[in-house]
Amino acid sequence: MASTQVSQIVKAPCAAVYRACLDPEMIVRWRVPDIMAGAIHSFDAREGGGYRMSLTYRDDDHPVGGKTSAHTDSFHGRFLELIPDTKIVETVRFETNAPDLRAPMTLTTSFREVDGGTEVTILCENLPPGVRAEDNELGTRQSLKKLAALFA
Repeated sequence: MASTQVSQIVKAPCAAVYRACLDPEMIVRWRVPDIMAGAIHSFDAREGGGYRMSLTYRDDDHPVGGKTSAHTDSFHGRFLELIPDTKIVETVRFETNAPDLRAPMTLTTSFREVDGGTEVTILCENLPPGVRAEDNELGTRQSLKKLAALFA
């Protein structure tokens, strides 16, 4: 299965960036590709806890259909490991009937102090076969730019 990895420098301390990755109000502002809007339905930020989130295409005529419905990707996440200011490991599974999109993927978000802020790296492993690596990488890159903009 495919993997992607994207990094971004955020001009803020590791602790602040880590908190933004576990705050549902912040997540819907940054963890969303440019062509979508986000909604958090439930959120429990602890090891073993989880969340449910939906991403909806802003343009009804977008040529790529959603994974859950015509315009929406809904998914469940489960937090496997939370190391404050250092790392978040989670699994994500799309709500779909499509067999090529049902496999869980693992997201590891790492935080490393660098000159001028924090380097945030998101590693997406075991992408389901129906998720194109280049689309995943583009969406992750767009999301991380939004995260950096929150602290600019």
